[in-house]
Amino acid sequence: MFVAEILKTKGNAVFSIASDLTVAQACGELERKRVGALVVRDGESVAGVFSERDVVKALAVDGPNALGRPVSDYMSARVIFAEPGETLSDVMGRMTDRRIRHLPVLSEGRLVGVISIGDVVKCQIADHAREAESLRTYIATG
Repeated sequence: MFVAEILKTKGNAVFSIASDLTVAQACGELERKRVGALVVRDGESVAGVFSERDVVKALAVDGPNALGRPVSDYMSARVIFAEPGETLSDVMGRMTDRRIRHLPVLSEGRLVGVISIGDVVKCQIADHAREAESLRTYIATG
C-alpha cells in the first residue's frame, strides 16, 4: 500500500495556521478541527508542524505564559515529509524511528495532505485483514 491510498480514503484536507497565531489560538483550532496537529505556514511554504506534543512542551517550559506566545516559538520546525508514492512500510519506519505522529505529504513540491500514524496503522490492519480473508477463502475452496 502507498501513501496515496490513505489520501484517497481520508481526503487531502490540510488544516493549517499562520506562525504568528498564539498557542491558545492554535489549541482552539486543534479542538475545532478535531486533529492532533496543524501545518504551520508562512505564506504558501510550510514553516513547521504544531502538535499536541508541542502544546505540552510549551506548557512545561513556560507554563501558562506559553498560551500567549506564537506557535513559531514551539512548533517542530524541522519538518519531515512523505510523498504519495511511498509505501506505508517506509513511512511507518520513518515515523517510528523519529517519533513523529504526523507527516505532511508533498507531491511535486506542493502540499497535498497530511497523514498520521493512526492512518497508517488503520490501513495496514485493513490490508492484513483482507489478506487473511483471502487466504481463508483460498484454503476453503482449494
